[in-house]
Amino acid sequence: MSKVRQYTISELAAEFDVTTRTIRFYEEKGLLAPERKGTSRIYSSADHTKLKLILRGKRLGFSLEESGEIISMYDPDHGNAAQLKKLMTMIQTRREQLASQLEDLQVMMLELEQVEQRAAEALGKS
Repeated sequence: MSKVRQYTISELAAEFDVTTRTIRFYEEKGLLAPERKGTSRIYSSADHTKLKLILRGKRLGFSLEESGEIISMYDPDHGNAAQLKKLMTMIQTRREQLASQLEDLQVMMLELEQVEQRAAEALGKS
């Protein structure tokens, strides 16, 4: 019989390069639920996977609430179509937000170039 992998808070923090405080914060938000053995926290493989997904969601710009919503929809016994559809909708929304921000940045860069050029011309005239 294979032993189920368990993790300490320090092991998770080291593996994912986050602080133990960050992990406890995710616990407070209800995203992770380790077992308690005295004062120690024991994390399951499921907690390990959830933490990986939380951090991936953060890198992609999703809020903790959005990541939590997707994680809570996981239901392998009934298929994950609803979860995957929700994820795809969130990805599309995020892409649209990023495209808008990129457009705003491009306009800002052009304006900076124009102002810089005018300032350089004004300096040349003085």
